[in-house]
This record gives sequence, structure tokens and C-alpha cells, in this order.
Amino acid sequence: MNLYERYLNGETKAVYDDIYKLGSKAFDDLHKKEVEKVMKETFDRVLFNLNIIYNELINIGYLFKKDFEFNFEKPLHTPLENTEPLIKKLELAVKDFGFIPLSLKYFYRIVGGVNFVWDFETNEEFMWNMSDPIQVSSLDSLVEEVTSKYWKEDIQQYVNDENFGCAFLNISADDLHKDNVSGGQPYAIEITREPSVDARFMNEPNETTFINYLRICFENCGFPGITRPNTNNEYQAFFNKVKPQLKQI
Repeated sequence: MNLYERYLNGETKAVYDDIYKLGSKAFDDLHKKEVEKVMKETFDRVLFNLNIIYNELINIGYLFKKDFEFNFEKPLHTPLENTEPLIKKLELAVKDFGFIPLSLKYFYRIVGGVNFVWDFETNEEFMWNMSDPIQVSSLDSLVEEVTSKYWKEDIQQYVNDENFGCAFLNISADDLHKDNVSGGQPYAIEITREPSVDARFMNEPNETTFINYLRICFENCGFPGITRPNTNNEYQAFFNKVKPQLKQI
């Protein structure tokens, strides 16, 4: 079986391990189409899973923000009509530092954006404290950030810093900020020096890749922080209903 067939057969993690081993060869004519088929299937499943989770959160009265001024505030939004021009603008903005991972591009092409953060401005009594709900900023807000006047100057400082040593894109608040308390660096995806299928998801507790971060999120029905020992785990009924419906990525 080829990579795509193996992925459909349930070897989701093993297929990505093999894709990562290809390195730059993943973009060769021999592998590119098959890799892209796997990526499309992956992010179709990501979208499917997010919709399942979102609908059940609505059913149980989870408090999402309702008055939206910006796309990044929405719990879910479909890909923007100008997604491809915005991706090109993003690529142009970061070209001095490297490349946008294919995984993030596919997220914006197929999913759009997600923000399952509790609306603490309306009600400070969180349903689940320190649950670290999944959040990936909208493409338009990301482009606005990287095309701002001082972004290149600021990001260069991180490239020169031995603790970072690379450029990155901030795409999510950290777990503390999501609970409306002072926190640390936003979660970010690495801008890679060479074209890449996926990249490090930085500053997040699991120290993993973007795709594996999404995998971890779905293992916990969108709330990866809720597995921590000091976390209120009274979401078991929600988990029991949602988890069997989710697809492996």
C-alpha cells in the first residue's frame, strides 16, 4: 500500500513518521501528490472533528464569544474567500526567515480557524479551568501581524537569541492567557529554513509538531490541558459522548 492507502487503513501516525523521514524529498514529483492527498485527508478529518466538538459544546451550554469584531474571535470559521492570496502574502512576508510549513497552509485552506476559548468577558466562572482549549488564529489576523511595521525587526531578535534560534508565527494564546491570567509566550509554529511538511509547535507543554498537537487535542476532545493532575476533570460525560465520534489524524 502507498502512504495514502496506509493512512486510510489506520496507520495515521506511522504514515506521518515516514513522511517526515522523506525530508525535502516529500516535495519531489515522486512523492508530492501522495503527500498532499494525505494532508488533505488529515485536515478534512480535523474539520470534521472540530465540528463534532463544537456542536456538543453548544449542546452543553459552553460559553463562546458571540459578538464578533474579528475572525479570530469566532469559535469556528470556514476558510476565507481570499485564502490563497493571503497565504502568498504570508509566504512573502516570511521569506527572509524561511518557509511556512505545509501543515499550516492546509489548515487554513480546509479548516479556516478555531477558537474554543471560554468567553471570560461575559462569565469568569470557567466550565473547565486550565483546560487549554484549542485555538488557531485566523489567517487574516496572522497576515496582519507579520506585515506590521516592526514584525521583522522583532522576530530577528528571536532568531539571534540562543534560546529560540528561529523565526516563528504566533497562532495561539498560551494556557494561562486563555484563562485570563498572566502567562508566557504564545504558542507558535516554527518558520522552517527549508520547505517542510510540518514543523515544531513551540512554547506548548507537549513540545511537539503542529499536526501532533492537533492529534493530542483530539485525544482530549479539544482540551489538552484538562488531563493535568491539578485540573477539574468533570468533563467525563462530554468526553464519553464526543471521543468515539472523532476520527484519527
